[in-house]
Amino acid sequence: MAQRKGCLIGCGVALVLGIGVVAAVVFGMGKLVDVADKSMVDPAVYEGVKTGDAESDVRAKLPSGESFVKSALKEGGPVEPDGSTCAWYISTGDAEMGKETVLRFCFKDGKLAEKTKYPMK
Repeated sequence: MAQRKGCLIGCGVALVLGIGVVAAVVFGMGKLVDVADKSMVDPAVYEGVKTGDAESDVRAKLPSGESFVKSALKEGGPVEPDGSTCAWYISTGDAEMGKETVLRFCFKDGKLAEKTKYPMK
């Protein structure tokens, strides 16, 4: 009888831990999808906007860009133009992990002041 109780307790603990692991994996996958939605841009969008385009028009084509990877995307890029506000994204055109391209859009005075692409460090 004591062996049965021990087995039931052990099985119960294993079940709770298993559910916890599954929940953590689902939460983690959700965060990755969220980062991708907020920080990835199609290269066609990058090519389709021109310096001098209205900031509101360009930003309407871009996701929010607000994610925890933003600081990593800034690394290795050229100096930001003085007085501008920039947004960083990962190009969706990259086929290989580890060879991602950063797309940077900088705005000043309500217009696209500069667009730049460079390899992610």
